[in-house]
Amino acid sequence: MKFRTEYMKFHTKTHRAYIHITPQIEAFVSKSGVQEGIVLVSAMHITAGVYANDNEPGLIEDIDQWLEKLAPYNRSYRHHQTGEDNGDSHLKSLLIHHEVVVPITAGKLDLGPWQRIFYAEFDGQRDKRVLVKIMGE
Repeated sequence: MKFRTEYMKFHTKTHRAYIHITPQIEAFVSKSGVQEGIVLVSAMHITAGVYANDNEPGLIEDIDQWLEKLAPYNRSYRHHQTGEDNGDSHLKSLLIHHEVVVPITAGKLDLGPWQRIFYAEFDGQRDKRVLVKIMGE
C-alpha cells in the first residue's frame, strides 16, 4: 500500500472564488505512482470547500448565486457577535462540504465524463490550504 500527502496553498484576491484544481490533483496522482486506489481532497478550513461538478462558467455562476441566496452575506448572523463577520462563509462551506474522494483506476482519476474537482473559497484574501491524500497500490 502506498500513501502520499500533498498540500495546495491558496490566497484568493476575492472574498468568494471557485478554482478548478483537477489538473493539480492529476499531477499529484501521477507523481504518487498509485495505480489503483483513492484520492481524498480536503479543504482544511471551515470557510472553504471542495466539490466535484462540471467546469462550465454558467454553472459556476449559478452555484455562486444559489449559495448566496441560501446563505447571504449580512450582519445578522449570531456568529458575528464573536467579532467575526463571516457567518455566511461557514454556512456556504456546509452546503458545498469540505472534501471529495475520487477513485484512481489505472493510475488516473476515475471521474465521470463531465466531473472536475474545484476548491471553493467563501472567506478569501488570506492563506488557506487543501490536503491531498493519495492511497492505494
